[in-house]
Amino acid sequence: MAIAGDVYGPFPVTVQGYEGGKTNSVSYSGQIARHALHDSLKVLLKQGNGTNADELLAQMMMYFEGSDKNIIGKFYNGAMPAWPGNMSGRDVALSMLAHGAASNGGFDPKTGYDWQQLFSKFTMGAMAYNQAVDNYLDEKLEADVKPNGKPYKDGAYYTGKEHCWDEAFGYFGAAAHSLTLDAAGNYAIAKRKDMAAADANGDGVVDLKSEMVFQPAYYAASFDKGGKSSYMADIMRAFIDGRELIASANGQNLTDAQRATLKGYAATIEENWEKVLAEATFKYAGSVYKDITAITEAADDDARAKAYRSYAKHWGELKGFSMALQSGRNNLGETATTLNKLIGFGPVTLDNRYVTGVDAEGNFEMKGRKTWEDYQLHMLKVQALLGEQFGLKARAKDQTAALQALADKLDAASNAETD
Repeated sequence: MAIAGDVYGPFPVTVQGYEGGKTNSVSYSGQIARHALHDSLKVLLKQGNGTNADELLAQMMMYFEGSDKNIIGKFYNGAMPAWPGNMSGRDVALSMLAHGAASNGGFDPKTGYDWQQLFSKFTMGAMAYNQAVDNYLDEKLEADVKPNGKPYKDGAYYTGKEHCWDEAFGYFGAAAHSLTLDAAGNYAIAKRKDMAAADANGDGVVDLKSEMVFQPAYYAASFDKGGKSSYMADIMRAFIDGRELIASANGQNLTDAQRATLKGYAATIEENWEKVLAEATFKYAGSVYKDITAITEAADDDARAKAYRSYAKHWGELKGFSMALQSGRNNLGETATTLNKLIGFGPVTLDNRYVTGVDAEGNFEMKGRKTWEDYQLHMLKVQALLGEQFGLKARAKDQTAALQALADKLDAASNAETD
């Protein structure tokens, strides 16, 4: 049973002089709408058949850049060197959608690109994570931006700081009662395996805004299920405590001390959310490592094709999350540069080639060659890098125990060739 302080809302209306009928100041419906738009695009990205590209892309653009709620207006638009072509994050997303629409089932076997996974995982960072940590929990916490002593906009029933905090919470995608559940419970809601737990108020209907768990929170819960981390609970606790602090100001501007405390909660959210994205990148590097073994040990062509498709899916998740990790407020510097070199622009394909760039017409170039074992070593180095730089706790699909042996084997083979 929930106790006071364990649920995100309701919080009282504190706007000075408000005379309307609202009694709960919580509002983040726009963010939930964007989670739904992402989910719709993810479904559409598997519906290409090689002949419906124009029609499918037009439909996707209605969700991505529609005139009312859209994703493009809230999408990271800084440089994204992790992707070929020297594009901005926004242009990378548009390119992914166009290529996905032109593909068969969202997959290009030549490049190994799984467009559905690439776009979905990148968007989790470039939209949700970026907007939360590099906007609402960053500059909008300053005293002279959306002050708490005024409504967010004329006629609003929530103050400037109340709504900024709510919008960041909406992008995290947790249910309002997520803290009353354990990680497995939140995971089950996201997977739609326990809708009874989702229906917190028992009205027989799951409210998408307040009772559903969306992708960012789902991944936090997925790592916490193993009992080694508490990302979901730590993020939820900080969001609730921060919102309670804002409500306690009773519609007055926050003091410097209050804002300092609020920024501390924001830092906790950002640190743990960043770790969730790093954990996901770590996990899928391990999956790619294992998939390569399955490819090289496949008994026949059918088994090899199946293993390759699984490998491409996991690589898309690996690459998408690595790009999501680079979409936040922090400049990851050398860590990002090394990560991008190890993962590359594309996965090693069945003929040992991989994407190295794009030509003047925007076509992917595949000029490089790499052995499977070389690329497996890269995956282990990715895991080692992320584990060290981010202090990861869950470490799903950890394969780093094989790092030294594989490095020694490849070094010995290289020395033998040059003798």
